[in-house]
Amino acid sequence: MRRWKLAAAGTMAALLAAGCSSSASGSGSGGGGSGPVTITIWHNYGTEQNATALKNLATAFEKLHPNIKINVVSQDASNYFAQLQSAAISKNGPDLAVMWTGLFTLQYKSFLTNLKTELPASALNRIDPNALKWSSDGFNPSNASYVIPLENQFYIGFYNKADFAKAGVTSVPTDWSQLYAACTKLKKAGFTPIVYGNGGQPLGATFYPWYDMSYMMIGAYPVSKWQGLYSGQIPWTSPTIKAQLTNWTKLHSTGCTNPDVVTNTNNLGQFESGKAAMMVDGTWDTQKFTNALGTKVAAFIPPFSTTPIKGVVDYAGDGLAQMSYSQHPKQDAQFLEFMTTPQAAKIINAAGLIPAINGTSTSNPVNQEMLNFVSQDHMTVYPMLDNVVQGNVVNTGSKFLPSVLNGSVSVQSALQSMQTTLNQLPANQRGNTFP
Repeated sequence: MRRWKLAAAGTMAALLAAGCSSSASGSGSGGGGSGPVTITIWHNYGTEQNATALKNLATAFEKLHPNIKINVVSQDASNYFAQLQSAAISKNGPDLAVMWTGLFTLQYKSFLTNLKTELPASALNRIDPNALKWSSDGFNPSNASYVIPLENQFYIGFYNKADFAKAGVTSVPTDWSQLYAACTKLKKAGFTPIVYGNGGQPLGATFYPWYDMSYMMIGAYPVSKWQGLYSGQIPWTSPTIKAQLTNWTKLHSTGCTNPDVVTNTNNLGQFESGKAAMMVDGTWDTQKFTNALGTKVAAFIPPFSTTPIKGVVDYAGDGLAQMSYSQHPKQDAQFLEFMTTPQAAKIINAAGLIPAINGTSTSNPVNQEMLNFVSQDHMTVYPMLDNVVQGNVVNTGSKFLPSVLNGSVSVQSALQSMQTTLNQLPANQRGNTFP
């Protein structure tokens, strides 16, 4: 998933040592009683469209189930997983919680419930199989699954068509050279070509670099080889990766970006106002952009390659998981099953998101453009890179890569730090297959 990736290895070790059980301590009916029941959901969405969707799902579910109250709790994103882990040890946390997919799900599955034992197969079959697999053992949807996806997410580029027209940019750039050329025209016309900053996501003091890294690796390797980044078969210091990042740094050094890439906190506002012509973000902000810019905004594939990119990040980055200690598994399952229904899909779509449910659609035209990249342009679907790379490596990259773009840290130094982090992981976290 794309938000707030923070390591919590020490707490995880404590959790494993404590040995989470599958039942909660203390009194409780286990959800079998007929009286009113309250189930608590934790999330780390802040004020994003995801938070709106979750709140509206809870309201709709309560109308269908008047004896079940949904208590939706927004948690501090900066230590969200540490809180979940502590709650798992004491078994006094939420019943359901937002969980990122990919390696995050598998890392924390010791305190999650296998939903294949809780939900009917008909509910799971309603979910897009490409979405479900990323929360399943071995990334295989036929195995145990732990998360019901809230939505299909895209890491994607957004651009302002009016800015392009005023600057004389007649086509969307598809490779590095075309991007540099478009930047020159946009800058001459008075626009910031590409804006970076941490305003879109509270990721820390700098922008989150793994959106861009995903497309640089799409430009470097086919999806079939991405597992090599996990195993170490493809070292982070490889000439191919170094070349991609070297081209990336030119965006800043040639004035294609805002000068304050590591300190800017108003990148969303700068794009929404039309002062910046492009930014790389995700579907969680699509509705904000269409509300602000209307038909001026469109989606594009970040062209971080020497040849046109033929892939797109299309991935169910998060959803809800049932905690193994929950005292209300029956009611938990009812809510999770509700998330797979057509009614839920309409609620998710109304929040400006893309439902991950088979046979449903999106009404947001920019979201539809993203789907068309796959359905009409037949681009290869890639996962989010930060969900299939070890969390420690992601954290190291998040620390150094923004300064690489800024020019204050060398490409070689940052990549060597990432490789050192990978080399220090135990062998069972660097295997030739995903866990």
